[in-house]
Amino acid sequence: MPRYSLPKGFRDFPPEVMILRKKILSIVEDTFKKYGYDPIETPVLEYWETLKGKYGEEAENKLLYRFKDPWSNKWYALRYDLTVPLARFLSHHVVPLPFRRYHISRVWRHENPQRGRYREFWQCDIDIVGSPYPEADAEIINVVADALKNIGFKDFIVKINDRRLLAGIFEESLSIQNVLDVYRVIDKLDKIGLNGIRGELLRKGYSTSLIDRIIEIISVRGEPRKVIDEVEHFYGTNKKVIEAVDHLKQMLDFINSNINLSLELSLVRGLDYYTGPIFEITIEKPKIGSIAGGGRYDNLIEIYTGKALPATGGSIGIERVIDAGLELGIFKLEEYTYTKVYILTMRYSREIYKYALHIATILRSNGVPVQLDVMRRKEQPQRRYAMKKKIPIIVFIGDKELNNGTMTIYDRRTGERYELKVGEGVEKIKSLLES
Repeated sequence: MPRYSLPKGFRDFPPEVMILRKKILSIVEDTFKKYGYDPIETPVLEYWETLKGKYGEEAENKLLYRFKDPWSNKWYALRYDLTVPLARFLSHHVVPLPFRRYHISRVWRHENPQRGRYREFWQCDIDIVGSPYPEADAEIINVVADALKNIGFKDFIVKINDRRLLAGIFEESLSIQNVLDVYRVIDKLDKIGLNGIRGELLRKGYSTSLIDRIIEIISVRGEPRKVIDEVEHFYGTNKKVIEAVDHLKQMLDFINSNINLSLELSLVRGLDYYTGPIFEITIEKPKIGSIAGGGRYDNLIEIYTGKALPATGGSIGIERVIDAGLELGIFKLEEYTYTKVYILTMRYSREIYKYALHIATILRSNGVPVQLDVMRRKEQPQRRYAMKKKIPIIVFIGDKELNNGTMTIYDRRTGERYELKVGEGVEKIKSLLES
């Protein structure tokens, strides 16, 4: 038989991994709902022209999956993120403002696969559409940070910046007009380092002295209010800097005080649609890149709706969260099945199976996940199966139990056994599972 392999950057997930993933996603989703966000879904496919021109030259030329449909001759693309589809969604749906939405789903990017970076991955997005105010930006950070804490992350840093800060500084003191071109290079800092930044800017034709100033500026980082004071001191007359500083100061008043913040002028985020405050969340170890990020994109939705509609959002990269959490011991792959009870038939007969099925039905009606053998196996193969699946409770059903109207309960965790009437047995199992 030929061995069929997966495309590079794509993965299968066995049950123990999916159970963990679903648990984490459920906690994130519950956090989003707690703050009043409602779910939407969009197609995995969009027309190419819907996504074109929104992410930047490198992303669109190298990272977007696009193809021509041989039946319609139209060009399609797989979702690159969940933000642009939201903007397109709003051109089709009238929603009350502010529109708080969450969207947990898959996206695709033709990345170079490595740890924490895959070609198919899940994002957990929240957005507030309709508010231009810093309260909305602060809320996004609070929600994302709360979600990370709820799934077990405690030591993380929220790095913040405002694109208008750099734009104002670059225009004011360096006379750089095409700031997006520089942003795209700066965004690679974590991948290629300062020397790599220097080399790319040289290749783009910037002078050595100008590059030295750019690197000096983007090296500024620290406690947000101190950095703001420093920026105000040197560049406080620039209109964009004034707007950014005012917005950031108000944001800081509304961000939860227990969140560890750092204002870093090197933070730009690579997507072209960001217009104001931006953030990324990182952990010290493992070095896996940002585990969450986002920012304000006040001009994107107008492209699709024809109406100015400010918006801000954030996204948790669930793949990096899980990879890091497993490495740090925050998560463990310890559940191999949702099943809590395995009903083991000591021998196969129609009468014994029907009795076992009766007990399984009662347990399931009481909310207990149950498996029942459907392969007519003998006792030992069933035992081995239950042990491999790490099912905590085995219920033995044989001739004795059938004749007496009982069940024999074996708790694998403690080694204790109980032979009880069906009603008592069901209550005992529920009690054991709650303990």
